[in-house]
Amino acid sequence: MAASKMIISCFFFIQVLLLLLPFFAPANAQGLKVGFYDKKCPKAEAIVKKSVADAMKKDPTIGAPLLRMFFHDCFVRGCDGSVLLELKNKKDEKNAPPNLSLRGFEVIDNVKAAVEKECPGVVSCSDVLALVARDAVVALDGQSWGVETGRRDGRVTNINEARSNLPSPLDNITRLITQFDSKGLDKKDLAVLSGGHTVGQGHCPLIANRLYNFTGKGDRDPDLDTEYAASLRIKCKPTDTKTALEMDPGSFKTFDESYFKLVSQRRGFFQSDAALLNNQETKSYVLKQMKRDGSTFFKDFGVSMVKMGRIGVLTGRAGEVRKKCRMVN
Repeated sequence: MAASKMIISCFFFIQVLLLLLPFFAPANAQGLKVGFYDKKCPKAEAIVKKSVADAMKKDPTIGAPLLRMFFHDCFVRGCDGSVLLELKNKKDEKNAPPNLSLRGFEVIDNVKAAVEKECPGVVSCSDVLALVARDAVVALDGQSWGVETGRRDGRVTNINEARSNLPSPLDNITRLITQFDSKGLDKKDLAVLSGGHTVGQGHCPLIANRLYNFTGKGDRDPDLDTEYAASLRIKCKPTDTKTALEMDPGSFKTFDESYFKLVSQRRGFFQSDAALLNNQETKSYVLKQMKRDGSTFFKDFGVSMVKMGRIGVLTGRAGEVRKKCRMVN
């Protein structure tokens, strides 16, 4: 009799546990899966891929900005497409100083319009950003990865949240680790995602302090290679606010491991790149990518992008699926 009661009690305990498990699962991952639109909009990913390819034929430099846009979206309010929203009072994320150099919004508009034409009201703007980022990397000769989809779009955008949540190219390693940790990303993710700087350009104002006044005494950053600093000073004058330079010289249109070679040689473009050498774990990752047949960057990048793509997502009935990415429904 006692044994029967114990069996019944255990049965009910297991049933309750099964009911409660979803509440203890990582919230950011709930509702996301690769192939979310396979039944609702089976051509969605193919449409996005073609749209990105068409955009990059017109402007081969647009790939890196599209990748950067997804990063800037996820670090503010999570991956909810809030970076795309526009407010009449200009107090949106787009107008925050770190986002003023973002470009490619018209590409996102075109991708969304193409998907809407095929499947109205089905594919979210936040998922469009995630898919576009992956397809941009592939178009730049990087490796593909399975993108989890199923996000819904947020209805809020706030300029101050962008100011406070986005890591800065001027950050030191302590600040970077803290910023990434606050989003559920670890030191390896920091090193891996920094590798995205293998493509694209950076502007002179963001490195002026490294070249001309690092400690306020008219000096350069001691962590910057002397010859590289001299070449940058030729191209970036102290008052230059417009010039954009290749962050990975000679390879800025190709997604490869060369970024890590530059960082190891103290030729990382930003202070945040150089900072990777100031922590044992991030430094070890940088040096590992230098070994013959030892680089894991391509595989790791996909893993970290999926992980980043789970930050603060809205799924189920939360949020909405915007008809146009620049405004709420």
